[in-house]
Amino acid sequence: MNLEIQGLSKTYSNGTKALQDVSLSIPPGMFGLLGPNGAGKSTLMRTISTLQEPDSGSISLGQLNVLTQKDQVRRILGYLPQEFGVYPKVSAWDLLDHFASLKGITNKSERRNTVSELLELTNLYQHRKKAIGGFSGGMKQRFGIAQALLGNPKLVIVDEPTAGLDPEERVRFHNLLSDIGRNIIVLLSTHIVSDVADLCSNMAVINQGKVLLSGKPLDMVDLIKGKIWQKFIEKEEVEEHQSQFQVISTRLVVGRTLIRAYSNESLAGFDQGEADLEDVYFAAIKGFLTLEPVA
Repeated sequence: MNLEIQGLSKTYSNGTKALQDVSLSIPPGMFGLLGPNGAGKSTLMRTISTLQEPDSGSISLGQLNVLTQKDQVRRILGYLPQEFGVYPKVSAWDLLDHFASLKGITNKSERRNTVSELLELTNLYQHRKKAIGGFSGGMKQRFGIAQALLGNPKLVIVDEPTAGLDPEERVRFHNLLSDIGRNIIVLLSTHIVSDVADLCSNMAVINQGKVLLSGKPLDMVDLIKGKIWQKFIEKEEVEEHQSQFQVISTRLVVGRTLIRAYSNESLAGFDQGEADLEDVYFAAIKGFLTLEPVA
């Protein structure tokens, strides 16, 4: 069962073009949707999740028309938005049990087994009697995944799930997403490049509502090997270099400014850098790199 998106467009009443002719083919597994804040990722997620209508285009999930068969889609969809509300004084067990009832799991024994299994899966079973309001950010995100997995969904959408998590919780959350993404589609929307590099076998870069790149992360990195150049410069030289070269990123390294530039040919005074997915992302966002979908 693939998720097929064709020609999706959405313009808001203020004139913002949130989506512009977006087309993607998403197979089972982890798929990363990578882009800066305001790129159109959340609009796309909400549209796929049947929460808003596009102006044009189509979405299918297997044999289902996502735009017209919303109830059927919702039965096999799990969604963890960037921010989701909980009842802070309710225990994890009671709240997940409530969500399970809303999801249509009416048999009490089945619901009890489902809640227990999902809390075990998300490593929250030992905290099942604790009020959600006392959970850490990472625990709340794991609870969010537990509720998203109710009803054995075929598609799970997670929107900016690791923002604000400490390193330990981030690793734990990565491991959880990796486990659940083996047999179903898990669509991961994020602006954190390393999340996609660590987790996803397929990805797309989106900015200003347009898909700039799509394909396998390693294939896209291969395409820019030998085209990344770097050198240390003084801070006051940054603007000058940006005007002369296709600078894709600048960063401080031990108090010194390191710039990385994209070029098909060697650059005088630069050393060749080892290409990575972050270089692909920045080169695409800055308009230096545009590719057809990479198989």
